[in-house]
Amino acid sequence: MIKIIPLTYLGSVQLFAHIVNAQGVIVEQHSNYQRKTYSNRCAITGANGPLSLTVPVINIKGSKTALKDTLISYDMDWQKQHWRSIVSAYNSSPFFEYYADDFAPFYHKKFNYLLDFNMGLLETMLDELELELPVQLSTDFIAPSTADTKDIRPFIHPKKRPEDDPQYTTVEYRQVFSEKYPFIPNLSVIDLLFCKGPETYDILKASVGTE
Repeated sequence: MIKIIPLTYLGSVQLFAHIVNAQGVIVEQHSNYQRKTYSNRCAITGANGPLSLTVPVINIKGSKTALKDTLISYDMDWQKQHWRSIVSAYNSSPFFEYYADDFAPFYHKKFNYLLDFNMGLLETMLDELELELPVQLSTDFIAPSTADTKDIRPFIHPKKRPEDDPQYTTVEYRQVFSEKYPFIPNLSVIDLLFCKGPETYDILKASVGTE
């Protein structure tokens, strides 16, 4: 089944579980940019608990900007801050050194468009999973539908809980700060990748039933 997914920044474990269990994905790029979504934010875990990383964008007040046209702001050095946070959080994880060099360039090169930045990270993550999957960008706006099992966008949102998704089951794994905190579900997929390495694919595969 080809699934319709939202544009995300280092998408969640839940999102990638759907991707791994799809025959292909369509990334919606024509919807308008909205604050407080995963389009420009992700969640990781740090020494003090969950941490949100947000990519600042250039928003023109009073106008609606499609995701494909959303520009990244560099008024602050967010790339340095994000990479420093990622290194601090996962430097001691079992597989960080193995994968880090593939992600580091995204925090040194400047991307004009949020779409290009996010799609580059998506393709990198698919490479890490050794997953050859057809990825398309939507040609027109696709209205979200909770009745359509191939449209998972309604369930991939910071205000939604993983258990709200009837197709998804959380599979727990050992996290970096597991001795300090109970398991934190549905962080960015890099949390799972840096902690479990080659097992990431199997965990994602087991999280969503095949259709």
